[in-house]
Amino acid sequence: MMRRRNSTPAPWLTGRRITLRPLREGDFDEWSEVRQANEAWLLEWEPRRPPSAPDSSRDRSAFGLRCDARRRERQAGSGFSFGVFVDDRFSGEMNLSSVSRGAHQNCYVGYWIDHRRAGNGYTPEALVAVMRFAFEELSLHRVQISIIPRNTASRRVVEKLEIRAEGIAERYLQINGAWEDHIRFAVTAEEWATRGPAWVTAWLD
Repeated sequence: MMRRRNSTPAPWLTGRRITLRPLREGDFDEWSEVRQANEAWLLEWEPRRPPSAPDSSRDRSAFGLRCDARRRERQAGSGFSFGVFVDDRFSGEMNLSSVSRGAHQNCYVGYWIDHRRAGNGYTPEALVAVMRFAFEELSLHRVQISIIPRNTASRRVVEKLEIRAEGIAERYLQINGAWEDHIRFAVTAEEWATRGPAWVTAWLD
């Protein structure tokens, strides 16, 4: 469920073994170590950093600006980014982005986990917590997850939860300098109403 600590407006989400909360400037040392340890793995699945942009995994000031940008998104209601913590140690991120209201009521979820923590079910647990937040706290109608077909690790997350695939979006995003196809997965509020309680019981309670 969502909880608040020290009266901060930032949401804290909890699962059976994990905590999700917005990253803050004081997380830099842990975040930097984990990002650098996963640099080669993540390069294949993320947009390429512009040459002129500072590397926030090595530049404390750039990381602070990143935290500020995420804070502004949260305050505007356009995005909610979470660090995933296991045993109070930073272990990855899960981001709920491009929140659309009006007739759409949609958001996108992206995630990554430290390869040293992979295979333990932490990411599907975090995804269930974020979906509960999206549907029950933000009252969104649709959550979408887009995954490069060959990214078997990310696909295992949605496959464990048996999330519905909607087909392939060709050349959907520019990843590491190349336009990549993505499989689009989605959950609607109606699906959450019927399947959400079982997910919560299996992964969070």
